[in-house]
Amino acid sequence: MSTPVLEARDVSMVFGGLKALQNVSLKLDEGKVVGLIGPNGAGKTTFFNCLTGLYTPTTGSVLLKGDVLPGDPAKVTTAGVARTFQNIRLFPSMTVLENVMVGRHVRMKQGPLASIFHGPGYRKGERAARERSSELLEFVNLPGIEDELARNLPYGDQRRLEIARALATDPAVLLLDEPTAGMNPQETEATRRLILAIRETGVSVVVIEHDIKFIFSLCDSVSVLVQGQLLVEGSPEVVRRDPRVIEAYLGKPPDEVEAEVAAMVEETQHTKAAETTTETTKPEGEQA
Repeated sequence: MSTPVLEARDVSMVFGGLKALQNVSLKLDEGKVVGLIGPNGAGKTTFFNCLTGLYTPTTGSVLLKGDVLPGDPAKVTTAGVARTFQNIRLFPSMTVLENVMVGRHVRMKQGPLASIFHGPGYRKGERAARERSSELLEFVNLPGIEDELARNLPYGDQRRLEIARALATDPAVLLLDEPTAGMNPQETEATRRLILAIRETGVSVVVIEHDIKFIFSLCDSVSVLVQGQLLVEGSPEVVRRDPRVIEAYLGKPPDEVEAEVAAMVEETQHTKAAETTTETTKPEGEQA
């Protein structure tokens, strides 16, 4: 059996007398997307904070490719775990390109002297960081706005910019905290496609999200947290039919949830079919 790219083993987090997490475990295999759902206050973001070194678990451990991660966010990022936040955390007075380059500097090797004197090595590294950052902006569908201030972007574009900045760290694992919050259906579908494209690059993904249809149509497996404890984990099919999940979180009969998910999947399939038809019917000169 292969080693999970990311593994949390019996993670507990206690604040004073409050047990925010109790023996929560999770395994993320390479090239997979795992969804993390649960009611408000279930401990999802606290769990993310433990995975990324913002919090040191009271008990338990977090491993990346079999090695225990340090309890330091900068070192965790360097090791290969990146994240976005529930509340967008961009640098609003910096440009779009500069925001992505902030993430890229994790992989730059210039020492303090090179940074002070801006020698050839420093300039070469800056050019490479700029080029890679531009590529990532294209990847997340934010082309042509490199010099725009981050604060001037629409909400959905700010979400994508934060994802681009996380990808600039060259992560093995990407943690997304409510990436579709506040988005309309078109933006949500675009985000779903982006996450699938990220997976195709070899990055494994964990997603916190309240949009159940989004999670069930995207993820390979789903884990459900309730009151700081792992209630159930499994495939989307298993989770959405589990009566404990329906009672604790979904609040709908399983047949209704299943019908909603099936409708979304069918809509996605129709969209893909239409895109394929459009591509194959282009004039010969327009083919890629």
